[in-house]
This record gives sequence, C-alpha cells and structure tokens, in this order.
Amino acid sequence: FLSHNPKAMTALFNIINGERTADAGEYKWGVTITTAYLPLDNTEYFKSDENLVDWLGKYGPGNEVMMKGYLGRMLFSGEEILKKVNVLSGGEKMRCMIARMQLQNANCLVLDTPTNHLDLESIQAFNNNLVQFQGNILFSSHDHEFIETVADRIIELTPNGVIDKLMPYDDYIHDESIKEQRLKMYGMQ
Repeated sequence: FLSHNPKAMTALFNIINGERTADAGEYKWGVTITTAYLPLDNTEYFKSDENLVDWLGKYGPGNEVMMKGYLGRMLFSGEEILKKVNVLSGGEKMRCMIARMQLQNANCLVLDTPTNHLDLESIQAFNNNLVQFQGNILFSSHDHEFIETVADRIIELTPNGVIDKLMPYDDYIHDESIKEQRLKMYGMQ
C-alpha cells in the first residue's frame, strides 16, 4: 500500500487487524485467511521483564528449543536470548516481533513499515524470508529497495480513490500514465 499520509496507513492496518473501529464501511477476511500483524508501534508488547524465549513462548505453541530457533532466524544468539524484553533496542524489538509473526504461521502478513529500526543485515534476512513466503503480504514502507524486492502489486490510497496496479514498484513510479493518474487523484492537476 502507498499513501502520502502514513497515519492513514497505520489507521487502515489497525482497522483490518481489529485494533480500531472504522468510521464507515466494513471488511471481512476470507474463512481460510489467518493473519499476523506487525504494528508500527510495538511498545505495548515489551513492558514485561521476561526473557526473549519466555516472551516468544506466549505467542504460540512449541518448546524452548523451537523458540530459540525462531529467535536464531532473527539473528539472536547465545546469551542474547536471555535478555529481558523491556531493555531491548528498537531494532531488537522489531526482530522479536518478526519472530512472533513467523511463529503464528499465518497465510497473510500485515506489516506497518516493517524495516523501521532494522539494520541492513536484519533487513536482508527479513527480505529473504518474505520473498519465499507463500501467502499474501499487505504492507506499507518508506524503504524503496524493500518495496521493489517484495511487492508485485501496488495499491495506492489517495484522497480521491484507489490506484491498484499489478506491477513492480519501479515500473509503477516511472509509468507516465500512472504519474498522470496520481496527479489527478491527489488533486494536483
């Protein structure tokens, strides 16, 4: 999803994940859809003094070895997994949230600016996982390379409607007819 209004994107994602009520309209997930949500603001998830393994174990089935495996895929190793969640950096919190999301085994991921706070190595690992993901991914991002790597359909929300194109991001932003359509949709022409 694209929009000139990042607060609108966050509001949309909160609505489709049941964390906020829509002012108008409605949506309904298909009966076979299971979702995992990566919110923009994750501070509420990290107020306890649990270690990473115990924290992650709250969000899905599995034993300690399994939790360590999920954390390891997000580049946590050794003594790091015993760190208390309430002292994590922004990037570490984001990596924990991604591990939590993977544990949920959903077929639709909803990601609100997922590369915020991640270092290059973490972004690359996350990109590789998403490229191989077999389900749907709904996301917003300011990271051009991330969008180009992951997206094959662009949905742009404008004040005057939606632009929906099945194409890579670079093609979308360079297409002259789409540029013209975007200007009209934003009331700039």
